[in-house]
Amino acid sequence: MPAHTATRTTPDTLWFTRCPVPTATGIAADRHWLAEEFAADGIAVRSLQDAAPDVDRQTHYTHALPGLFREGGNVPALWARSRGEETRLIGLTWIEERQAVLVRPDSPVRDADALRGLRVAVPRHTIAIDFWRAMALRGFDGVLASAGLGPDDVRRVDVPADGHDGQWAAELAALRRGDVDAVYVKGALAVEAARRAGARVAVELDELPDRTHRVNNGTPRPITVHQRLLDDHPDLVDRFLAVLLRAADWAAGHPGDVARILGAETGAGAEGVAGAYRPGTHRTLHPDLSADRLDLLARQESGLRAHGFLPAPVDVREWADPQPLRRARLLHPGPAPASAPASAPAPEGP
Repeated sequence: MPAHTATRTTPDTLWFTRCPVPTATGIAADRHWLAEEFAADGIAVRSLQDAAPDVDRQTHYTHALPGLFREGGNVPALWARSRGEETRLIGLTWIEERQAVLVRPDSPVRDADALRGLRVAVPRHTIAIDFWRAMALRGFDGVLASAGLGPDDVRRVDVPADGHDGQWAAELAALRRGDVDAVYVKGALAVEAARRAGARVAVELDELPDRTHRVNNGTPRPITVHQRLLDDHPDLVDRFLAVLLRAADWAAGHPGDVARILGAETGAGAEGVAGAYRPGTHRTLHPDLSADRLDLLARQESGLRAHGFLPAPVDVREWADPQPLRRARLLHPGPAPASAPASAPAPEGP
């Protein structure tokens, strides 16, 4: 996309947003390192969820705010780029979040092959980009592919989800009623929701040997920035990324603190966090733009396009700019000193 040519006045505010999942952005925010990094420049760093009423919080999905850094699900990020928003991909993480297919306790389904011919829940939300629906469709894509099956080997059942309280609530209610035979869930809150619903795990996607079957909204998870900020102030982008690298380094040595931060970020209790994230998650927060992760994101782009979520193709490699991360690695000074924590909740949804 063409570079933006406008005034290069230093912004007075940088914004960040992240999903309620493990992110270096969430760690850096908890440690106050983002605010500290730019304080001497007179630049405030604010989370989008703390925005004043005149700031559109939907930019978490649209990325229409030029001064915004986003570390979150790839469905909205790809959708925004597909719609023509001038964003750039500056990092990718791969963090295993528990992904599972749930069934009723009396169901005979115990593996992916047994889903053949059954009814699977596909939620429908009246939002601009229905990432919940995309996650369910892509989750079942992966499970079915692991057994040599395809989307046409199951019956997809639309489940209206508006008005239900809590993630996965509509789908789990449909499961309890017997309207569907299987539900896709992921993450810390899903662990707790499944326990409350009395549902049984039929397939653990995390145990599938081929990780392409686990490609979904959070795997891999992109860090994006607006082209305008990158064109006008590449130094600010580099420094922001350097703080994320610092946060990822710190997290690698502080598993207990990371578990606490994840509890605050996800809104889940200790059981949900422990059940959703594998041991060693605290060592997996470093972003990169490796060929492997770009290939996995390209696979997700193709899947989303096949399901009609993207209005136009996204060339993942053209979207990616590796230079900011390379420069950030030169800026990152190494292990960080301790700092007092102050967690804030992340916006709802990936």
